[in-house]
Amino acid sequence: DLDGKKVAVFGCGDQESYNDYYCDAAGELYDQFVAKGCKVYGFTSTEGYIHSESKAVRDGKFIGLMCDEDNQYDMSEGRAKAWIEQLKSEGFF
Repeated sequence: DLDGKKVAVFGCGDQESYNDYYCDAAGELYDQFVAKGCKVYGFTSTEGYIHSESKAVRDGKFIGLMCDEDNQYDMSEGRAKAWIEQLKSEGFF
């Protein structure tokens, strides 16, 4: 039973080579968690990413942390640290 469980989703992908479906799997996981009644935390901005479409975007935001280790590897650590702080402030932990 997942009803009311806290969930935070992250994904990795190559936004330049797969910009039409960047991190789509994360969006599909989100859909499944929500369908089971989970509360999803940690939505993040899409700013600074180079993609045209993604199933991981809802209302203009990513449904969690998305990292691109192929093209923006130097940004992943900072994004991850900021996301953890965001999750803390949202009451995830």
